Amino acid sequence: MPKTTLQRIAQLFGFCVLGLSVSFPAAHAATDGERIVSKKTRVSKVTKTSSTRQQVKVRSSKSVVARTATPAKLSFGQIAGLHSAADPLSLKSSVALVIDQDTQEVLFSKNDHAVLPIASLTKIMTGVIISGANLPMDEVLTVTQDDVDTEKNSSSRLRVGTSLTRGELLHLALMSSENRAAHALGRTYPGGLQTFVGLMNSKAKMLGMKDTRYVEPTGLSSLNQSSAQDLATLVNAAHADPVLRELSTSSGYQVAVGRQTLQYNNTNRLVKSPNWDIGLQKTGYISEAGQCLVMQTKIAGRKLIMVFLDSAGKFSRIADAERVRRWVESGPIVIQKLKIAEAISLTDG
Repeated sequence: MPKTTLQRIAQLFGFCVLGLSVSFPAAHAATDGERIVSKKTRVSKVTKTSSTRQQVKVRSSKSVVARTATPAKLSFGQIAGLHSAADPLSLKSSVALVIDQDTQEVLFSKNDHAVLPIASLTKIMTGVIISGANLPMDEVLTVTQDDVDTEKNSSSRLRVGTSLTRGELLHLALMSSENRAAHALGRTYPGGLQTFVGLMNSKAKMLGMKDTRYVEPTGLSSLNQSSAQDLATLVNAAHADPVLRELSTSSGYQVAVGRQTLQYNNTNRLVKSPNWDIGLQKTGYISEAGQCLVMQTKIAGRKLIMVFLDSAGKFSRIADAERVRRWVESGPIVIQKLKIAEAISLTDG
């Protein structure tokens, strides 16, 4: 076959291949909610696509992938504008209260009457009811499907079918905020969960916690609500129970689950700090409540109750507690000056 004929066939074959490549693009299609951008397009910005969604473009080694991201849910305190309230210590918590436990003197307050969701601070009352009922702490209880969180779909290392003693479940609930443990404690209470929640509310009323309401024993529901004033009252009452003091402040705890040994740690790293002498504590978080922390502690020879609600970031509740500790350690003159400045600020407002 002449060379010119071969060349023409090759040219025709090349055109066919080119046509196929144009008609049938690469099969790598973006998944739903994603868009592939050429690696030459250097994009790293956030573009609003609607009032509730944002499109976030993320670089990778080969391409930039644009994903749909949902903004963080606002807490009740943010919605109410509580974070706009200034205070002399520049705390990141929208609600704060510091009380001398012996004299009931208020050393520091910020939005302390605001009623907000309290997340896992709920578990203090759960502990108060369980400990006060004098139920056998060595009784074995089993986690069931009823204890699985359907409110926030939170995870747990206590699988359905896990059996632990009442004392072990109480320890995990108070120290590491184990939700299934707390729910199992309420569900297995004599009379059932409804009876248990009724006792929680009755105890709150008996203590004078007029702004407090409980609907379940874990704190996963945003309908569990209270104020800093009420929570200070609860901390004071719970601190009188040596069982709650011990369990809430232990730094770690191991439980045997089948052939496994699970290590749990305290959700409040301050219990391990040599700068702190903590008698009772509890942390809490759901998006509606923000980051929360309550403590009974001794600083500069004074027994104090601290309440921090709706803190802005993951570590800011701890930072706020540290600010208050340094302020108290600075001496009574500084405290008095700050209280005067706070009173003036409230008057001007």
